[in-house]
Amino acid sequence: MFKKDLISISDLGDDLPEVVNLGLRLKRDRYTTHEHVQGRSMGMIFEKSSTRTRVSLETAMYQLGGNAIYLNPNDMQMGRGETVADTAKVLSGMLDIITYRAFKHENVEALAKNSSVPVINALDDREHPLQLLADFMTIAEKKNRFDGLKFAYVGDGNNMVNSILLTCAMTGMDVSIATPKGFEADSRFVDRAKNIAKNTGSKVEISVDPVSAVSDADIVYTDVWVSMGQEKEKEEKEKAFRKFQVNGDLVSHAKKDYIFMHCLPAHRGMEVTDEVADSINSVIFQEAENRLHSAKAAIVYLLQN
Repeated sequence: MFKKDLISISDLGDDLPEVVNLGLRLKRDRYTTHEHVQGRSMGMIFEKSSTRTRVSLETAMYQLGGNAIYLNPNDMQMGRGETVADTAKVLSGMLDIITYRAFKHENVEALAKNSSVPVINALDDREHPLQLLADFMTIAEKKNRFDGLKFAYVGDGNNMVNSILLTCAMTGMDVSIATPKGFEADSRFVDRAKNIAKNTGSKVEISVDPVSAVSDADIVYTDVWVSMGQEKEKEEKEKAFRKFQVNGDLVSHAKKDYIFMHCLPAHRGMEVTDEVADSINSVIFQEAENRLHSAKAAIVYLLQN
C-alpha cells in the first residue's frame, strides 16, 4: 500500500503551494467535515509539552469529522521499553494516521518507516513542518505571493531555521539567516536549501549580522533563544543573543509593510520586545490560528493520498 508521510517540509515537494491553498480553503469552510477524514482516527504521541500543536491537531480532526487520541509516552508501553518500530506496527492496525512530537528525529523516522499509515512530524529536534505550513499560509494571506519576497530570520540556528531554509528555497523566496557565532544554522540544511534554490531562483544568505539580514525584509521572524530541553544553556544563550533581539531599532531596517512572525510561545523582553510583538506589523496570532487550518490541510492531503 502506498502512503505519504510529512516528516520534513521537503516531503511535500511541488505540492507545497497546493497544500497551502488547501489550508486557505478549509479556513473559509471552517466547520465543514471532509470525506477523507470522516470516521477516521488519529493517534497523537507527544514526548514534549505543547499548546498550539496539540490543540490544533485535535480540533482539526474533530472539525473534519474524525477523532483524535492523545498518547502520552509515559502511559504507553513505548515508555516502558517497547520499541518505536513495534509501537508503529501496533498503532497502524488501529489508527488511520499518526502524529509524533519527539525529542529525536531518528525516532520519528523509525515510526514512519514501520507504520503502514501516514505519519506527521509534529516537531522534533530537526524540523517543524506543521509550523511552516501555517507560516506560509499566513504569508499567502498577507502578501499574496512567495517569489520575490525576502524572509529574514534572527536568532538561534535551531530546528525552525532548518524548516525555514527548505521552505523558502522551495517557494523561490529569498531567505537571510542571522545567528550568533557558535549558534549557526545546520550546514546540511543550508546546503540542501542552496541546491533547491538553484532551480527556484531563491537567494540563501547566512550571516552573523542581524541588521544586514533584516534590511529590506518583507518578513521578519524569530524564535525563542532557549528551546525545550536546553534550559541548562539559558544563561549562556541570553548573553550570546543580546544583540539579536527583534526590537524597534532592528525592524526599522525592514520594509515599512513588513510582517513580524514568531512560532510562539514568545519570551517577551528576550528575543522580541512588546513594541514589535504588539505592533500593527505583527501577525503572530493570525499565524497561531492558522496552525489549525494548516493541520487540517496536512491531514486531508495525507489521507486522500
